[in-house]
Amino acid sequence: MIKLKTTKLTRRFMGLIAVNNVSFSMDEGEILGIIGPNGAGKTTFINLVSGIIMPSSGKIEYRGQDITYIPAHERARQGIARTYQLIHPLENLSLKENIMVGSIFAKGNGLKAARRKAEDLCAELGLKDLDRDTSKLTILEVKRMELARALANEPEVLFLDEVMAGLNSDETKDLIVTVQRVAKERNLAVGVVEHVMGVIRELTHRVIVLEAGELIAEGPYEEVSKNPRVIEAYLGGAA
Repeated sequence: MIKLKTTKLTRRFMGLIAVNNVSFSMDEGEILGIIGPNGAGKTTFINLVSGIIMPSSGKIEYRGQDITYIPAHERARQGIARTYQLIHPLENLSLKENIMVGSIFAKGNGLKAARRKAEDLCAELGLKDLDRDTSKLTILEVKRMELARALANEPEVLFLDEVMAGLNSDETKDLIVTVQRVAKERNLAVGVVEHVMGVIRELTHRVIVLEAGELIAEGPYEEVSKNPRVIEAYLGGAA
């Protein structure tokens, strides 16, 4: 079942076309890799789909409904969540309270329900000592907190923007397993932006490749990684 679909999605910033006529879809239960060189338009694309910015043209559909110009908070309440490339925990709040924010503001839950949801997510994701200040968390714990905050929204579609960045190999493997489990248990459609190709190979079912805002290839990682245009644009020189 298609959860999310874009048709000729385009975003211009003055003379720069950051996303150019991108048409794609995400299925229920699918983990989709979104790759491309720096400046390819990956984060801009997520910003468009999540409603942080509006498109210059094109269409976005979620569960078969046109959401192209629906604001971000409404998309969040309907079930589209995302993490951010640069994580900024709310410094005056505890680990648990940071997660509660996702439930309160994105889902509209009250304090009691948000607290219970945060505690359940921490137990599920292996986060302990919930009243700790966020400055006391390890990098992996901060990543898990960010994932929990997105899941507190009870999403059907989840975008992870370089969630593995900064982790060592063991931590990366640990988080890959966590994302796979969470996606399977919730039957989520997950979009993963990542530069480490080992993560994309291990984690995703399918990959799309962006270059200069355009979608240049899509398919299973093993197929896409052999595409001459992808090799030239991103994976290491001329084919």
